[in-house]
Amino acid sequence: MKNIEFTKMVAAGNDFILLDNRSKKAQKKVGDFSGFAKAACERKHSIGADGLLLLEDSKKADITMRIFNPDGSEVTMCGNGSRCVAYYAAKKGITKNTLSIETKAGILKARVNKDVARIEMMQPEHLKSRFSIDVYDETFEVDFVNTGVPHVVYFVDDLDKFDVRRFGREIRYHKEFASEGTNANFVKVQDRHNISIRTYERGVEDETFACGTGAVASAIVASELHSVESPVKVKTFGGEVLIVYFKKKENKYREVFLEGKVKLVYNGGADYV
Repeated sequence: MKNIEFTKMVAAGNDFILLDNRSKKAQKKVGDFSGFAKAACERKHSIGADGLLLLEDSKKADITMRIFNPDGSEVTMCGNGSRCVAYYAAKKGITKNTLSIETKAGILKARVNKDVARIEMMQPEHLKSRFSIDVYDETFEVDFVNTGVPHVVYFVDDLDKFDVRRFGREIRYHKEFASEGTNANFVKVQDRHNISIRTYERGVEDETFACGTGAVASAIVASELHSVESPVKVKTFGGEVLIVYFKKKENKYREVFLEGKVKLVYNGGADYV
């Protein structure tokens, strides 16, 4: 049995377990990160988290971030996870307050100012508007965009009463998005600078309090269809607000930023066989 040092972090309600794996020091103890993510992220029976973050060395940027979902799958990108890694690296003196992060989706630029971390996202890709999918016995007119990971966006009138788990699960596994699957965001437009969202996340396989890449995806689609303008304040299911900035040039979204507060909750040690 080995004791694994970790840090618990939260960004807009998304909670993460962070391991410092520079020089492979965590890997020497953990071995299989997929298996560790399954064990450590399980709620009630373990630490509990929306994902496992790894901070690693990089030859291309200041640091590297890897992320594993609670089901053990490794994904390319996580908006709020990236902000947590940036905050941790800056506060621990690993990097300066302005830094670059290598991810499987590309290199991100970040800046930390007190308890706020702002990250420049990847340019949104594969935007597809207004197409129909069958969900149970209903036809949904949805939109799709990849903001580092795939996202479906569906606008609703009453976000509080909408059954996010039921419909989110069906969209997540819908044949239209096989074999990779997708995240599902349900959005209410409040005005030209404010939206509210609820997100069903693949890998977590449940609704989460927030999703950074989902907030960006929802803001982009709301701009396309409902004349929402940057900056967009995105109220998450957990109650916190993320801010999305962007510029639209030649029908493409550029200079896309995600900003919000980050909190280091505690440092701990977990026994792991």
